Amino acid sequence: MAVLLTKHLRLSPCCPADRADFIALEQDPDVMRFLNGGHPVDRAKAGPDASFLMPEGNEPHVWTARRTDNGAFVGWFCLWPESETLAELGYRLARGEWGRGLASEGAAALVGWGFECAGYDRIVATTMAVNLGSRRVMEKIGMTYARTEHGEWADPIPGCEQGEVWYEVTRPT
Repeated sequence: MAVLLTKHLRLSPCCPADRADFIALEQDPDVMRFLNGGHPVDRAKAGPDASFLMPEGNEPHVWTARRTDNGAFVGWFCLWPESETLAELGYRLARGEWGRGLASEGAAALVGWGFECAGYDRIVATTMAVNLGSRRVMEKIGMTYARTEHGEWADPIPGCEQGEVWYEVTRPT
């Protein structure tokens, strides 16, 4: 993993020192709204399938995003390999950083790295259909809508009945 620099962000491979910032994101109901209905994450009670919600700071595919001007924590981005040619993009930003274009800036940098350096042919991302902010980020970075999936939720959250949308982008030719 490389350090990626954008106009406003420094994306560095995460480290254990980032854990407190990651946990703070998990405690913000607005940040967690489309992930678990806005409940603070209780790491002690979380199931094994919830690990994507809770980076520890030692994950090999998670980058910590900080502002280039002052080093302030912005959030995290991940590019999780599904196979040698396919990866899934994910991101979570602190509420105070929303609406500034930083999610698009960081996601675009990571997608570019995924194609140029990691050799992926296709990158996908998912979100709840009602998460318009995240959908706009995916569209801004060139991803296109692929499908909507409807599933059963053990603990349904508002909007889940509209399904989860999948977006994708393929390597430029």
